[in-house]
Amino acid sequence: MHSNHLLLEEPIRMASILEPSKANFFPAMTKIVGTLGPRSRSLEVISGCLKAGMSVARFDFSWGDSEYHQETLDNLRTAVRSTKKLCAVMLDTVGAEMQVVNKSEKAISLQQDDNVILTPDKGQEASSQVLPINFDGLAKAVKKGDTIFVGQYLFTGSETTSVWLEVDKVEGDDVDCKIKNSATLAGALFTLHASQIHIDLPTLTDKDKENISTWGVANKIDFLSLSYTRHAQDVREAREYLSKLGELSQTQIFAKIENIEGLTRFEEILQEAAGIILSRGNLGIDLPPEKVFLFQKAALYKCNMAGKPAVVTRVVDSMTDNLRPTRAEATDVANAVLDGSDAILLGAETLRGLYPVETISIVGKICAEAEKVFNQDLYFKKTVKYVGEPMSHLESIASSAVRAAIKVKASVIICFTSSGRAARLIAKYRPTMPVLSVVIPRLKTNQLRWSLSGAFEARQSLVVRGLFPMLADPQHPAESTSATNESVLKVALDHGKASGVIKSHDRVVVCQKVGDASVVKIIELED
Repeated sequence: MHSNHLLLEEPIRMASILEPSKANFFPAMTKIVGTLGPRSRSLEVISGCLKAGMSVARFDFSWGDSEYHQETLDNLRTAVRSTKKLCAVMLDTVGAEMQVVNKSEKAISLQQDDNVILTPDKGQEASSQVLPINFDGLAKAVKKGDTIFVGQYLFTGSETTSVWLEVDKVEGDDVDCKIKNSATLAGALFTLHASQIHIDLPTLTDKDKENISTWGVANKIDFLSLSYTRHAQDVREAREYLSKLGELSQTQIFAKIENIEGLTRFEEILQEAAGIILSRGNLGIDLPPEKVFLFQKAALYKCNMAGKPAVVTRVVDSMTDNLRPTRAEATDVANAVLDGSDAILLGAETLRGLYPVETISIVGKICAEAEKVFNQDLYFKKTVKYVGEPMSHLESIASSAVRAAIKVKASVIICFTSSGRAARLIAKYRPTMPVLSVVIPRLKTNQLRWSLSGAFEARQSLVVRGLFPMLADPQHPAESTSATNESVLKVALDHGKASGVIKSHDRVVVCQKVGDASVVKIIELED
């Protein structure tokens, strides 16, 4: 495992710390995934989230039915049109999640040192004595002394809405537990997490398949977040399932690493998945607290070297109820950026938090500040060394484009791409300037009809750090004559000027295909 030193530019002038943050068209290079729910599903709030910097909307199917999520998504689509901000859609599966069902929704009070029974008998009413669960194999999976966690959201250490249990004894299918801290459980559904124990539930459940084949297909989801990914086989099976669902064969699968099982097989999962989500809430329960930072650094480094997007969760929990993050949280967001994450995922903070728009805005500002001091030079050298020689054709073009852009202090890199792969490779080298990826639609046929692809590829780059997509006019095929390339380039430059990223006399690096060759060129703008 390579040690990943804090990638900081040195030295930092203390006076520069006090300079006000500049407003920018691209709030930050690091992307923000927002979970849409009760507090963030109105047209007004979603528009605010998009303007504040959200570029991927996550729909968590652990709760809410597909009609509920459809209303939210319809509002998102309207907001995208009115704000002219692109946004991708991520469906998050339930997966192998154990849940406590509280049909009456009455608050349940649990007292320290009392006992409570976990039972698979769903006919029972949830109470201070008995908690019915959705899994009948718990008694076989746990033993005396094991730790079980129950809460509406995961443990942050300071709240009284989650409870730690210790298994006292197992009786038939029931598990009798000692309560380790007093807490009040409120709501209809709580997550149950057994620390470091294998739970024999499928990664893609029948309910997940139903949600994907109906809601997912109807809405052409860009990303599938595969909860509780434990093996590379989980990703392969999910991909095979998606491949039978028409256009969803293009959907990217992000493996969500949530427990020790996924952690120990991290490398093989990374090879199969399009990206990784580090679910730090669950991992924080499965791992000793002192190991969490180490896993984050190691996992992000591996994702970076593989050129696959890495998403970090659970960063500003306290903003669910407060307008400002804690010092530790603000530092944590910055360190996630310096460690190499592509995106920050907000869960409870936007789903049920009181300040969804403000949270996105503050996280974006912290990311932008961290990016200013990110040591690109060290990172670039490390990546080139890791990739080794001989480099693949595409990799050498991508790294050359980034090196050229830095040497000539280009304000932007423009990359023509049809699959999005070339643009992602450029982003892998973490250039200090934005990469405008001009996605050229491709004509494809399924023998019955012709269709244009490109929208998927454009939206899927919305989770990659530093990559900003624009969809070119379908009249311009990807490997075309220089005349059409020039006109597409003009559109891209105009887009850059309109958004304030490109000014007159700036230099711009362009990466494009001409015939069979890939070309990197430097343009100096006249006016």
